[in-house]
Amino acid sequence: MSVEAWTWTIVILSLALYLGIGYWARVRETAGFYVAGRGVPPVANGAATAADWMSGASYISMAGLISFLGFDGAVYLMGWTGGYVLLALLLAPYLRKFGRYTVPEFIGDRYYSNLARVVAVIAAIFVSFVYAVPQIRGVGIVLSRYLGVDVATGIWVAVLVTAFIAVLGGMKGITWTQVVQYVVLITAYLIMGIALTNLLTGNPIPQLAFTFSDFAVRLSELQVELGFKEYVAPFQNLSALNVFLITLTLMVGTAGLPHVIIRFYTVPKASDARWSAGWALLFISLLYTTAPAVAVFSKYNLLTTLANKPIEEVRQIDWVQKWEQTGLLKLQDKNGDGILQMSGDPQVNEVTIDQDIIVLSTPEVAKLSPFIVGLVAAGGLAAALSTAAGLLIVIASAISHDLYTRLINPGASEATKLLIARVIIFLVVVLAAPFGINPPAFIAQLVAFAFGLAASTFFPAILLGIFDRRMNMQGAVAGMIVGLVFTATYIIGTSYLGWPNFIFGITAEGIGTIGMLLNLVVAYLISRATPPPPEEIQHLVDEIRIPKGSAGSALEH
Repeated sequence: MSVEAWTWTIVILSLALYLGIGYWARVRETAGFYVAGRGVPPVANGAATAADWMSGASYISMAGLISFLGFDGAVYLMGWTGGYVLLALLLAPYLRKFGRYTVPEFIGDRYYSNLARVVAVIAAIFVSFVYAVPQIRGVGIVLSRYLGVDVATGIWVAVLVTAFIAVLGGMKGITWTQVVQYVVLITAYLIMGIALTNLLTGNPIPQLAFTFSDFAVRLSELQVELGFKEYVAPFQNLSALNVFLITLTLMVGTAGLPHVIIRFYTVPKASDARWSAGWALLFISLLYTTAPAVAVFSKYNLLTTLANKPIEEVRQIDWVQKWEQTGLLKLQDKNGDGILQMSGDPQVNEVTIDQDIIVLSTPEVAKLSPFIVGLVAAGGLAAALSTAAGLLIVIASAISHDLYTRLINPGASEATKLLIARVIIFLVVVLAAPFGINPPAFIAQLVAFAFGLAASTFFPAILLGIFDRRMNMQGAVAGMIVGLVFTATYIIGTSYLGWPNFIFGITAEGIGTIGMLLNLVVAYLISRATPPPPEEIQHLVDEIRIPKGSAGSALEH
């Protein structure tokens, strides 16, 4: 079978499976819609969490980032992995013990304030929407290349499939779909990694092949020869300060992501939250330890395939033709010599590669089996769709549960609450589609922005809400507003309005750490200058950290 035939077959079968699970898991009550009835086994929740966590950025973009940034690209590995450990050990069990559906609900009840709830809802919508856009974009890229449709059509397909699953099954449908999606994405990524490393090194284990081969050094020498920066040298693309701040932003941002935190509300009890976190870390590590090998081997293969080759000869290659049609690969013979020049000098360089296509193009560049090409495409779809669905639930629950039910109409029926949540999902995906079609940045960069917003807004409020019994409503609200406004302003200004990186040269991807520190300082100072929380809230905070019992049992839905 051809590449197209394999891709069509695998993609259609996988999409049909997701839709079938969504229909099978349809729900008619809010507990099932928001938190899957709190009946998900830890190992299944671990797989679903891994799929939710490993978005299009992890699957499609991370190896591309490492390919382009070299040593400095390790910030994404360190930040995302370290952040998940931070979340699993420091926050998840306590949040589950509190017994709530959503992060805004935790903040609203912990800080005994509807104002805090509203601020958290606004932040959750903002963070989740920014995160959802690149996931939808990732699906569009995959479908555009492999199914021969334009990116816009691919994005609308993603919108419809994701909305169907989320609308019918809510968190229950999404959870079991994500379990299957994890199996698809990790199988695809590992098979590709194993095949690629075995082809180039004779060692089928990517981690060992990367560690014990000299390919990283060879890639570095090749890049220097072509006029690019040295691959293995540190701080070639990012300053030491930015490496540190981006890593920390991604870590604390991970610990504040509403769509990841909500996953720990789906298990029966707090101990299950710890077990599901452990399973998820194991499942995540399979991809994250493979990505550096894929990055190096893919980049080396790509450079040796394109650099200093006749342009007409290159344009005869099937995968080159198809990626050129998407606009994500551009060839231009600037000097008219008929030879493709690849160079670090943009005035000389004649090959423009969107880093989001590194992983997706790898099987064809390496001339792997058409089956693997189709499998990688299905894996990319699974990664992006799984995260997009989780983000939709966050936005829907924030508006339906935290705003409408808790503030506007507390007596609303189950049917009314579910209807509003489902309508919200449709509205969000319709609004997100145009941004996916014309994205303001590449996938991983947009994701980094979302992490910065989560770091500067949610992480301090959650951390202090669990460990500081003196933290009050005034401090939490002021801190969240300052963190969100500062970080969002800096990101928008430096990324889209032409502002310089005026704070010590810090990039938009790393500014979330500064926003987090501002949040912490403002929250602490204002909380100490205003009356303490009510005694029952202080007592509740103490109970949350007690190993046994259920602090939130009296507040359970």
